[in-house]
Amino acid sequence: MELVCIIVNYGLGSKVVKSAKRHGFSGGTITLAKGTVNSRVLNFIGLADVRRELVYLAAEKSVAYRALEEMNEEFEFDKPNRGIVFTTSINSILGSKNIKSEKRVVKNDIERRGDEAMYNLITVIVDKGRAEEVIDAANKAGAKGGTIINARGSGIHESGKILSMEIEPEKEIVMILSESDTTENIISAIKDAIKINEPGNGILFVQDVNRTYGIYR
Repeated sequence: MELVCIIVNYGLGSKVVKSAKRHGFSGGTITLAKGTVNSRVLNFIGLADVRRELVYLAAEKSVAYRALEEMNEEFEFDKPNRGIVFTTSINSILGSKNIKSEKRVVKNDIERRGDEAMYNLITVIVDKGRAEEVIDAANKAGAKGGTIINARGSGIHESGKILSMEIEPEKEIVMILSESDTTENIISAIKDAIKINEPGNGILFVQDVNRTYGIYR
C-alpha cells in the first residue's frame, strides 16, 4: 500500500480528489496547511507564508503510481509552482473497504526512477508558535521550506486543567522534504534549536519517500 500526499494551492484540494477518484483512488482527505517559501524578498514584504491544502490518498502501490502519472498530465506537478507530491509506504490500513487493487504492475512501480533524487520526509510536532523555529533551523541546514499544519495534542507533559477541565494544547505539525544526504544535518539543527530531546518539547520522526513530483534541487 502507498500513502500519497499532494500539497497544492488553497482551493485546489477538491479538484485533486475528484481527479484521483477518476484515476483509481477510492477517496481522499483534505487538510488546511501553510507553506513556507525560502525567499528573502518574499519574507521582507510579508508574503512568505502561503495558504495550502494537503490531500491524503491511499491505494495499492501499482494503482497509486499509475494514477499519479495520469494526474501529473492533468495538473503538471512536475512544473514549477504546480504543487508538490510525495509518497510513502503503508504497512497496513483499516477503515477503508473500497481501496482498489490490481495485479498489473506499471513501469517504474518497483524501482525508483534512476533520475529521481532520494528524499526523506521529516515530520516535527511542536507546540503552537514554534513551527517557525523549526522551519528557520531546517532552512539554515539546507532545507528549502516546509508545510505547517495545525493540530491538537495530549500527552503526559502537555496536559493541563482549568476549572478541573482537561485542556488539549494546540500543536503545529511541520513537514519537511529533504534530500537524503542533508537529512541528518537538518535533524541535528532542529534538535539543537528547540531542544527536542527534552520532555515536552516535541516529537520528530523520519520516513522514506518513494516517489516525488514538483521537487527541484
